[in-house]
Amino acid sequence: MGGGWGLRAWFATVLVACCAMAQAARVTTPLDGPWRFLRGDVAGAEVARFDDSRWATVTLPHTWNAGDGEAGGPYYRGPSWYRLTLPQPAPRAGRRTFLEFDGAALVADVWINGRHLGRHEGGYARFRFDISDALLAGANTLAVRVDNATQPQVAPLGGDFTVFGGLYRQVRLIETAEQHLDLLDHGGPGMSIATQDVSAVSTGITVAARLRNDDAHPQPLSLRLLLRDAQGRTVASHQQALSLPAGTTELAKASLQLARPRLWQGRQDPYLYRLTADVLRRQQVIDSVTIPLGIRSVAVDPQRGFLLNGHSYPLHGVNYFHAGRPGRGVAVGPAEIEEDFRILNELGATGLRLVHYQHPARAYELADELGLLVWTEIPLNAAMDEGPAFRANLAQQLRELQAQTGHHPSVAIWGLGNEVYRSDEPIRALLAALHAQAKQDDPSRPTVYAHCCAADDHPMALAANLTGYNRYWGWYDGSVQDIGPWADALHARLPQRPIGLGEYGAGASVLHQRESAQRPEPTGPWHPEQFQSAFHEAYWSQIQARPWLWGSFVWLAFDHASAGRNEGDLAGINDKGLVTYDRRFRKDAFHFYRAQWTRTPMVHITSRRLTPRPAGPTAVKVYTNASRVSLALNGQPLGSLRPVGGVAEWPQLMLPPGRNRVDARTDTGATDHVVWEAQP
Repeated sequence: MGGGWGLRAWFATVLVACCAMAQAARVTTPLDGPWRFLRGDVAGAEVARFDDSRWATVTLPHTWNAGDGEAGGPYYRGPSWYRLTLPQPAPRAGRRTFLEFDGAALVADVWINGRHLGRHEGGYARFRFDISDALLAGANTLAVRVDNATQPQVAPLGGDFTVFGGLYRQVRLIETAEQHLDLLDHGGPGMSIATQDVSAVSTGITVAARLRNDDAHPQPLSLRLLLRDAQGRTVASHQQALSLPAGTTELAKASLQLARPRLWQGRQDPYLYRLTADVLRRQQVIDSVTIPLGIRSVAVDPQRGFLLNGHSYPLHGVNYFHAGRPGRGVAVGPAEIEEDFRILNELGATGLRLVHYQHPARAYELADELGLLVWTEIPLNAAMDEGPAFRANLAQQLRELQAQTGHHPSVAIWGLGNEVYRSDEPIRALLAALHAQAKQDDPSRPTVYAHCCAADDHPMALAANLTGYNRYWGWYDGSVQDIGPWADALHARLPQRPIGLGEYGAGASVLHQRESAQRPEPTGPWHPEQFQSAFHEAYWSQIQARPWLWGSFVWLAFDHASAGRNEGDLAGINDKGLVTYDRRFRKDAFHFYRAQWTRTPMVHITSRRLTPRPAGPTAVKVYTNASRVSLALNGQPLGSLRPVGGVAEWPQLMLPPGRNRVDARTDTGATDHVVWEAQP
C-alpha cells in the first residue's frame, strides 16, 4: 500500500509541476467569433447588458465595405460596432491577459464590461490592451466601436484606394505570466535586433529586450537568448540575471557574436536564423518570443544602385497594395496573402513596395522567406493636416511600423509618404521630422519619399535619403519614350542623389482586346491589354539600360479597389495590375516581366484572349527568357527566332478560317499554346 501511495504522490507532484509549466507558458486564443455586428452608431453599445440580439452575426476578418467599397462611387465611411462574449470567463491568479488587434480601420475604441480600455488611431498597425484588471468572474463582454470616417488627426487623409472599415484582420487574447516580454511596446515583439560589421567571417548582433514585471513585488529573473540556425542548432547564446522592481519595465541589452554566418542574400539565398528570448524565473521559462534574423546589410549608391551585402543587387519589382478579393475587400487571411506571394515569386520580382500603409505580419514573414526586399511606408498620402495631432499620429504610426517590422531582414527601406499634393513649408517640415525620427530609431536603413507633383529637385523630393519618383509618361501624359531621357537629365543634375522609380504603369482589362497597341484614354471605358504590354516593354528597356537607378516598382501587382474610379471594364477598380483583382488572370505584361526577371524556362504567347479574330494575316508576339523560340501553326513549323529583350514577333502569320492552334517551343524546353477562332 505504501508503494502505491508513493506512486500516486509522485504522479500528483509531476501533474502539478506540469500544470504549472503549462500555465506559465504564453497562451494565445483567436477571437474569430461569432461576433455581433451593427453598421452604424448606437448609444450604450459598450455596456455589458446592452441587447445586441437583433444585430448581424459575423466572423473575423470582417469589413462593412465588402460591397460598396468595390462598386465605384461613395461608400459608407463612419462608425460601426462589434460585440463578443470572451471565451475566458475570469482572470487567473498570477497571470496577465492582453487583447491584441492586428488592425482596425481607422479608429477603434475598446471596452470590457463597459470599462473603456483605450483608443487606437490608425487603421493598419497591430495594437494591444492589457485587460487583466477589467476582467470579471463570469462572462466578460468585449465591445469595439470602429470608425473609418476621415478624421483630421488620423492618417491617411487621402489616396487612390478604398479605406475599408472594420475588424478586417485577426483579433486574439494573449495570456502571459506576470513577468514577460513587453507586449505594450507599440505592438512589437518586445525586442529589437541590430547587426554590426556584417561579413561572411563574423557578425556582431545586438539585442535589446524590454522586460515587464506586473507583479506587486520585485522579481529576480534571467534573460536567455538563443540563436539557432535553419536546422535548429544553437549557434550563439547569452544569459544574464535581472532584478525587476514591481510594476516596471526594464530594457536589457546584450551582444552576441556569430562566426562564419550564412548571409541573407535576397532571392539567391534567403537564409534565416531564429532568435529566441526566454524569460526565466527559478530556471523555468515563463515567457518566450522567437523572431527571424537574417544577416545582411543594405545600402544605396547613386552610381551603383542598390547594394545588398556590399554588392550591386538590381532591385526591381512591384507595388503591392493588399490581398483584397472581390466581395471581401481587405478582410482576408493568411491563405490569400500566401497565394499572392506565390504569384509574386513566380513573377521573379526582387523587391516589393508595400503601399500605402503597414501590411499584415504574414506579408513580412513571407518576404523574409522568399528573399524579397521591402520598401514599407506609413499612410501619409495625398493630403496632410497642419495640426499637432496629425503630426503626432504620423509619428505614432511610424513608431509602430518600425517596432513591428524592424526585425525582418526583408525590410530594407522606410517610406515616409507618397504624393502629397502640396510643396510648401509645412510638408517640408513634416517630412524632415519623420526622416529624423526614422533615422533616430533605426539608423541602419535608408528612408524614401515617393514624389510626383513638384519639381524633381524640390526640397520635399530630397527630404529622405532616397527619392522614388512616380512617373506615368505614355499613360496620363507625354510618351513612353520620355522616361529614359528624363532619368538621364535628372541624374546629370543630381549626380550624388540616389534616384529610383516608385511607380510606373498603365491600365488593362483582360476583357478588352485589339490587334494594335493604340494608346487609350486613361479615364475612359476602354483599356486594351495590348497597350499595357507595349507600355511595359518600352519602359523596361529604358530602366534596364540605367543600372544606377536604385530601384523600380511597377504600379501595380494586382488590380485593387479604388471606390472613386470609373474606368476600364469595372467601376471602383484600379486596373493597372499585372494580375486581375480576383487573381484568375495573369495579364500579358505579367509574363513579359517573367521573361525579364526569371531563369526557370518559360514562354508565353500574347493576345491569347483576342478570339475570335479575323482570318488572314495576324501578328504573333511571344515572351520568353530563352535564347531561341520556334512557332507552329496547326502542327506546321513556321521557323524559329532569336528573341530581342525577351520578345519574339512573327508579323504575318496567316490564319485560315476556323479553329487554329498556335504552339511555341523554346530551346530550353518550355512550351505554350493558344487556340484562336478565325472568322472570314
